[in-house]
Amino acid sequence: MFRNVLMLLATLASVWFASPLIAQQTAPPATAPLQAPALAPASPAAPALASPIASPMAEASARTPVATGEHDLSPWAMFMGADIVVKAVMVGLALASVLTWTVGIFKFMELTYSTSRLKSALRTIGESRSLAEAQLALGHKGTVLSRLLAAALRENKMSAGISSDDGIKERAASSFTEIVRAEGRRVRAGMGALATIGAISPFVGLFGTVWGIMNSFIGISKSQTTNLAVVAPGIAEALLATAIGLVAAIPAVIIYNHFARVTRNYMEIVGRAQGASGRLLSRDLDRTHSSAHLRAAAE
Repeated sequence: MFRNVLMLLATLASVWFASPLIAQQTAPPATAPLQAPALAPASPAAPALASPIASPMAEASARTPVATGEHDLSPWAMFMGADIVVKAVMVGLALASVLTWTVGIFKFMELTYSTSRLKSALRTIGESRSLAEAQLALGHKGTVLSRLLAAALRENKMSAGISSDDGIKERAASSFTEIVRAEGRRVRAGMGALATIGAISPFVGLFGTVWGIMNSFIGISKSQTTNLAVVAPGIAEALLATAIGLVAAIPAVIIYNHFARVTRNYMEIVGRAQGASGRLLSRDLDRTHSSAHLRAAAE
């Protein structure tokens, strides 16, 4: 299959390269200009008889063909022929497009990996009865759930000897909120760049188009002609800036909206992890007070 494709491409390339030669060989030969037959100066009326024949030929020979230059309107040729300001706009938009796809690929890998790890961690501690047991089951996995459990254990140890469970839960909830906010900032990194590119790229491209069309109109005024063949290349170069702006903006908007939904789903899972950590802390506190009550009753 791959060999057939290569043969087809080679055939098409040979036909494409040979087509100018074939057209040149099959072009009709240039006809020699007609010459008026020599008339004998037999009478004075001879010049008058030759004038109807000679006048069309003289007019044809007087007409000189006007050379119309063919412009290469490929994207690269239009970029190279554009004004320096339009070139700067195109390069900036191209870099913005590269940044968009880089952020999109990175965020896809990051969010997919973080979501799968957090779901696995929640399944791991599903049957745990205490914070210590849950942390032992997780091991040293660097997930947000590990940080939440560590914050709950630290607050429980630092509040040893305090009988107010509400105060302990409130301080633990404050630590949980800080951890969740930090996680939200981490997963939203790069989203602002996508939003900015999607919002301003069309206007940057429009600026390049306006600048290029302005230069085209200045060229029209200098050349004193409105021939479309003269005006079209400059306008096409200007419109290329708008096209590149749309190429940069449309993927940025789509990728931003997609990852906004994915990030929101991930933060919901983080909320579940926060709730699981809070429930484990509450069990530990109740278990501690139950053991204290049993010891007091035994004494």
